[in-house]
Amino acid sequence: MSATLHVIFGPSGAGKTTYAHTFARREGAVAFILDEWMARLFAPDMPDPIEYAWMVERVQRCEAQIWSAAAGVLAAGTSVILDIGLMSRADRARVREIADGAELPIQWHFVTAPADVRRGRVAERNVVRGENFAIEVTPELFDFIEGVYEPPLPEELDGAIISESA
Repeated sequence: MSATLHVIFGPSGAGKTTYAHTFARREGAVAFILDEWMARLFAPDMPDPIEYAWMVERVQRCEAQIWSAAAGVLAAGTSVILDIGLMSRADRARVREIADGAELPIQWHFVTAPADVRRGRVAERNVVRGENFAIEVTPELFDFIEGVYEPPLPEELDGAIISESA
C-alpha cells in the first residue's frame, strides 16, 4: 500500500486537530499540525495585538518546513496528515496542485460543525488548554477567521471524507 497525503480542512473550531490526531493514531500516519508548529516556534515572540503580516510570514515559513518534512515521510512510505488551515479555496487548490505535481495520492477530509458549537469549543479550549490547545483564539480572532474562511464548493467535496459534529 502506498503512502497517501491526507488533507484536513474546515472552519475554525470544527475539530480538525482532534480528527487529525485520532486518524494518525488509528492509521499509523504522521500528522503535521500547523497550529502546533506556530505555537512552538513563534508564540513566545508573538506581538500583542497580533499583526496579520507578522503571522502570515511565519505561517508561510512553517508550511514550507512542513512540506519538506512531509515529503520525506511520504518518500519513506508512511502516510501524512496535513492540518494546515486551508481556509480559502485558493489554498486548497494550491495543495491539490502540489499533490498532483508530485503524483501523490490525496484524500481530502472535511471537518465541520455549526458555528455556535465551534465558537463554544474554541472558548472552552482557551480555558482548558488541553491536548489540542496550541494558541488562544480570542472571540475577535475567531470572528476574523470566520470572515476569511471560504466553505468548500460541491466539487471540492467530491470523494472527500466528511465529518460533521454537532
